[in-house]
Amino acid sequence: MLLAPKKTKHRKWQKGRSKGIETRGTDLRFGTYGLKSLDTKWITARQIEAARRVIIKYIRKGGKMWIRIFPDKPITRKGTEVPMGGGKGTVEFYVFPAKKGRILFELEGIPEEKAREALKKAGDKLPVKTKFIKKES
Repeated sequence: MLLAPKKTKHRKWQKGRSKGIETRGTDLRFGTYGLKSLDTKWITARQIEAARRVIIKYIRKGGKMWIRIFPDKPITRKGTEVPMGGGKGTVEFYVFPAKKGRILFELEGIPEEKAREALKKAGDKLPVKTKFIKKES
């Protein structure tokens, strides 16, 4: 099941511009290991789901996972061969505009090498460059 908001304040948003470095969600809060974004890009709900499935495959019943991002920005598309005008298109999917430095996923309860491999494979499913991080003890 893809992530999508149950209710939104506005059905359609303006595009906006993503730039700069993230100030919120930049350090580990829940788990011991994490996946950090090194780029600024839109991450779709489908990409988050694909990464989540890869991680679940690795942690099985042993560990715990937190998804630190949620796609709440609606992206619209107009139909093919629709003439200019006629308003904004319908909502097609939702994205999370990730900035550099944002923690995307966190893991706990599995060995480091297993966590490193799971998060590397999850990072391969995402459109941003990522980095494995661990909590300093």
